[in-house]
Amino acid sequence: MTDRVRIVEMGPRDGLQNEKAAVSTEDKVHLIHLLNQTGLPAIEVGSFVSPKWVPKMADSGLVFDRIEKLPGISYPMLTPNMKGLEAALAHNVQEVAVFAAASESFSQRNINCSIADSIDRFTDVCRQALDAGLKVRGYISCVLGCPYEGRIAPQAVADVADRLFRLGCYEISLGDTIGTGTPVETRALIQAVSQKVPMDQIAGHFHDTYGQALANIWASLDCGVRTFDASIGGLGGCPYAKGATGNVATEDVVYSFMQSGVETGIDMERLLDAVEYAAKMVGRDVSSRVGRALLIKRAG
Repeated sequence: MTDRVRIVEMGPRDGLQNEKAAVSTEDKVHLIHLLNQTGLPAIEVGSFVSPKWVPKMADSGLVFDRIEKLPGISYPMLTPNMKGLEAALAHNVQEVAVFAAASESFSQRNINCSIADSIDRFTDVCRQALDAGLKVRGYISCVLGCPYEGRIAPQAVADVADRLFRLGCYEISLGDTIGTGTPVETRALIQAVSQKVPMDQIAGHFHDTYGQALANIWASLDCGVRTFDASIGGLGGCPYAKGATGNVATEDVVYSFMQSGVETGIDMERLLDAVEYAAKMVGRDVSSRVGRALLIKRAG
């Protein structure tokens, strides 16, 4: 099989924001230094959100300023409102991300407003970001299931994707926040969303709570999706989804693709350096099977 995919690294933001361990600014900067060496094309650094709600991201601006920004790698920052965008502009960020939910209940509990109101907030954020020459990426949470509402209809996700795409988001990342989705459901989701957003501007963001993430990634690949979010070591989780694990581990995704003839452009040995460091940072073993197996083999 000959193909190529793009992997967006979520560990420094989506991963670390939900880890229990306190991680220093210096450790975050060094982690991104290691990730810079892997061949990853995009590394999400952090988020400009209120430290009251996401204390682990309070130093995101400082981290962004200190990291080395290499040519060919994008370093997006999450900016959920105008205040976040102002911070991004002050730090000379070149790419930002906004996020909505496909579930009304989740939207209310996550960002204290309806789906419609959240997108209204993003209208000014997207317009001003685009006017300033920034790229804007859109995330949608709970695309395959919600902890409060259960299954989410694909058309509901497609409607939110359509609105974000019309605001100027160059890519829409579909997030299975609680990891309940299956390959059959994933195919139906991709088919619905692709009626509103071009396939090459759709990304998959799968959490691995029920062990379905890799299967869902392959189902998405079969549909034509070529961009996937992942987090080294399977870091993270979701504070609004009880029992949810982190995003699918980057090394699991890279191994599966690499062994199947799908190009990622990522150096596995360099990636393992970052995985090993991340595990020490958060004080626990990596949750990925590939990470554990390859680190034991390398040490052995």
